Amino acid sequence: MLEYWAGPKIPERGRKDLAMKQRRKFSNKFKRQVVEEYLSGVSTAAQLMRRHDISSGLLHHWKDQYAKGRFDNPPDQEAALEERVRQLEQLVGKLTLENEFLKKAVQRGLLSPPKRSGASLLSIVSSSKAPTGGAD
Repeated sequence: MLEYWAGPKIPERGRKDLAMKQRRKFSNKFKRQVVEEYLSGVSTAAQLMRRHDISSGLLHHWKDQYAKGRFDNPPDQEAALEERVRQLEQLVGKLTLENEFLKKAVQRGLLSPPKRSGASLLSIVSSSKAPTGGAD
């Protein structure tokens, strides 16, 4: 019978120290230094990944976080504008949903249409009277 698993044997219960690596934690200062070294062009991404034993995905994640100002640094102008656009798009979506909800409520008679603020008192009173219809 062929054995397909060629890696190290999985340890038995109670021996997790051999099966799992300790998760590394990097400080914001270290992350900022690595990203600044990458952005300045002193080192390439490949050099930094080899030197610090990090993946390309992690390096690019740190770069995105750096652009947003998450490492005690001022955010990039572009990142700040993108964040503002994201907030405004979220607000537009919320207001659109609210508007659609209120329109449906008015159509179903659950709410009366809002009175216009620019209308005069005379036009409001005359428009609220029901038409009498018929001849006098």
